[in-house]
Parts: sequence; C-alpha cells; structure tokens
Amino acid sequence: MSAVLQRDSVTAIRGSVLTFTGDPSVEDSARSMRYESDAIVAMYGGLIVDFGAAAEVLQRLPPGTKVTAYAESLIMAGFIDAHIHYPQTAIIASPAEHLMDWLDRHTYVAEQEFSDQDHAREAARVFMRECLRAGTTTAAVFCSVHPESVDAFFDEALARNMRMIAGKVLMDRNAPQKLTDTPQRGYDESKELIARWHGRGRLSYAVSPRFAVTSSPEQMELAGSLWHEHDGTFLQSHVAENRHEVDRVKALFPERKGYLDVYDHYGMLGSRAIYGHGIWLDEDELARCHASGTALAHCPTSNMFLGSGVFDLANARKARRPVRVALATDVGGGTHFSMLSTMHDAYKVARLGGRSLSAAHAFYLATRGGAHALCLEDRIGSIATGMEADVIVLDLKSTPLIEHRMRHCKDIDEALFVQMILGDERATRAVYIAGEIGWTRDERVSA
Repeated sequence: MSAVLQRDSVTAIRGSVLTFTGDPSVEDSARSMRYESDAIVAMYGGLIVDFGAAAEVLQRLPPGTKVTAYAESLIMAGFIDAHIHYPQTAIIASPAEHLMDWLDRHTYVAEQEFSDQDHAREAARVFMRECLRAGTTTAAVFCSVHPESVDAFFDEALARNMRMIAGKVLMDRNAPQKLTDTPQRGYDESKELIARWHGRGRLSYAVSPRFAVTSSPEQMELAGSLWHEHDGTFLQSHVAENRHEVDRVKALFPERKGYLDVYDHYGMLGSRAIYGHGIWLDEDELARCHASGTALAHCPTSNMFLGSGVFDLANARKARRPVRVALATDVGGGTHFSMLSTMHDAYKVARLGGRSLSAAHAFYLATRGGAHALCLEDRIGSIATGMEADVIVLDLKSTPLIEHRMRHCKDIDEALFVQMILGDERATRAVYIAGEIGWTRDERVSA
C-alpha cells in the first residue's frame, strides 16, 4: 500500500472474505474461489487498495487506521442484477395469465405515469433503496419510454455514486399510444440521453428496445445503428421468454430464421449486449450467442411467476460453446430484489430441469459472472486490489433458523448453500459503494 495514504483516508473492514478467481461451473470451487476466514479489505479513492489475511494487511495499513470488524459475517463483492425494470417496482406481485397479459394489464398501465418527473424520481429512490437493502450495487435497468424516467434514474444513481446501466425503452408499435415513440424520436431522444449521461460518474447507457414485438423494423434498424455509433454503450432487450412471444415474433418478422436472428439482422448482438430470459433459444441460437459474445440474463423468479418456462443454465454454459450468463431478478415480473432469493429460485429451476446448481456457481453468477456477462469483470464483481470498491457484508446468521442451521455447517460450500436457500435481504448487513458506506442495517460493528 502506498505510503502517501493517510490513516483517516482509508476505509478498512475485517471479517471472513469470499471472492471468485474463476468460474465454478468450469473448475471446482476450491480452485475458482478464494476464501479467507480472517481478512481485511482496504479501500481508498473508490478502489480496493489492499486485500489479504488480516495479520498481513494490518502491517501494511497506515498506523492508526480504523478497522471495522464484522463478526459472523461474510464480505463479498456487491451483487450484480443483470436485468430489472425500475418502473415496475410498484406492480410487484400483480397476477396475470402469462407474459403478454401481464404487460397489458399491469406494466403498460404503470409505465404511463413516468412522464411525470416527480413520480419517476420517487420511484427511482425506492428502487435504489431496495437494491441497496438487497446488497445489489450494480444493475442493468430498463426505464420507461419517457426521457424523464431516465433523467430521474441517473440523477439518483449519480447522487449515490453507483455503477448503473440504464436506458430509455424504445417502443413504436403494439403498445398503448401513450407509451409509443417513433423510430426517429426514439433515436433522437436516446442520443440526447447518451450525450447527457453515458460515462458521467459511474453511469453507462444501454440502448433499450423493449423487445421485437414492440419495435418496427425501422426502429430496430435505428436502434442497432445508435448502439454502434456510441462506443462503450450497452444494448439490452428480451428474447425467447415464452412460446407465445416466440410465435408472435415469427409472425412479425417472417423473413428471419428465428427470434435471435431478428436482433442479429439489425446488428444487435455482441459484447455488452444482454438479453433477458432466452428460455426458448435453440442450439443454433445459443451457438450464435457464444460466437458473438452476447449475454443472457437468467431470470428464474420471473420465469416461474409468469409460467414462462425453465431456463437450462447447464445447456447454455455447455463447454463447447459457453454463453455468457448472468443472474437477474427481473422485477417486477420477479417478486423480490434479493439476489440470495434469486439464487434459491435458480436452484429450484435447475432441479425442475433435471440439473443441479452449486452454491458456488450461484454466487459466482451474482458477482464475477455477472460482471463477465456485462464485460465489466475488470472493474467490478471481485475482491482484489485495483477493483472498484463495491463491497457487501452478509450476516451469516440473519434469522433464528439460519443461525441454528449454520451451527451444523462443515465448510464454506455448505455455508453458502444455506445462505442461498434460506437467506434474503435480511442478510445484508452493510453495503460499501466505491469504498464509502452506502447502506447499513445496524450498528453491530467494532473498531
């Protein structure tokens, strides 16, 4: 650690630390993760500047540095939610027969209110609060069609110095008139938003056509062009969420080979492109995702809630053509912000498909794996020197039942499994954003 650092300028936390150095679905957990039972993470200037066994790091800290100790807790990189809709926060737990019914009855009604800047700002505040309570420090977020919704969201994210990805939804057909733009207006408004927000603080813009059903060929053409015109931006949308949607896209784009080929035709595949769901993609489409570097966001909670289908994570990650995959809540089709609960649902989905999902793999998907899917693994998702200091502290005994169960854990792998099956946002003890405390549950810490 640099000698120029002063003791009052370094934030140092101590406790058990877990981080991933590889993918547990490719190599065993012992080789893909680093676990320190007593470690210190030192943060300065928004970055992690030291990490290692406590006895060693203590010797390198500036004399007199305050070290905050978290007992019976686990320090990790912040969770990454790769697909979520902030305007849908208020319609969590709204019933429907299927995806399209849910959109018509709930989503499109709620999103019409986001032309009001004050309404959008209040929704963004609630959204940020819930993300932090759940330990989520980065998310790929859909706003509404209104530029006001994007301004409100990025304003709130900037105020918290959070690394967030978001964009204005593009829709010019098959949606209520109050929620549709035109190809040109969608392009122009998105371009203005990119100029205003992309690269400001820790913010990134995502060109965001909702899905092929609600964008005309003209809008798809301009959306693809917009993405390629602005280096470093993201592209996010939905693909193959349910069978009815797949059939509808086929009817709207009969000249294309399949759903993914629609996006491919308009130049919307590649690194920093991430699509929600992908349940009904065939082998050729998954191979194309692999070849292009396109990522899929696995949304198990939403898929079960809407009855969309069972995503085959193991097949998507098949060794001969592994697809980049992240984990996502998909609020408000998803019913909670908690990535722990989402891991729980991902485990159940895997079992329903005749597969299994290790706890190590689930935690990887929510941290380093999510960062890899978003092409941000050089900045977030791991505890290591030089990484951005988005760090969470999980209480390993957050409920009486979990406390009882943890007494019988033999190793870190079993402890992680208990947390992903029984844990939720109550486990989030503290959240550090760029090295500064962003949220804390309690004062049960010691210096």
